[in-house]
Amino acid sequence: MDKGMSWFAAISGKRGRSPQFSDAAIQFCLTIKNLFGLALRQTIGFVQSLLALSELPRPVPDFSTLCRRQRSLDVQVACRPSSGGLELLLDSTGTKFLGEGEWKCKKHGAERRRQWRKLHIGIDAQTLPSSPP
Repeated sequence: MDKGMSWFAAISGKRGRSPQFSDAAIQFCLTIKNLFGLALRQTIGFVQSLLALSELPRPVPDFSTLCRRQRSLDVQVACRPSSGGLELLLDSTGTKFLGEGEWKCKKHGAERRRQWRKLHIGIDAQTLPSSPP
């Protein structure tokens, strides 16, 4: 998604109202829907957040427009064919999101139960981004 992407449809010159959003905009929304396995209303919220983060003041198609236009569009999800096996690098860690610091709990005792969430990260070893030394 970039600023040069045609978000609004061109006037068709046919009878009736022209579509407001271009096929590229609908394709973008439906690709997000398919990649993340979202429902249509969730997709709308996700795309609104993406547009807000990228500071692009564009309206987002509503769920009925996406539902109607997805019947006529073939969603192209680009995937890279693999010639061999996948080498996956995994890392698992825990993140504390509620509770006091470890030093305070050790020194004075915990006031309430600390809450942690597990975080699992997987990276393809072939496309691992290189970091500068």
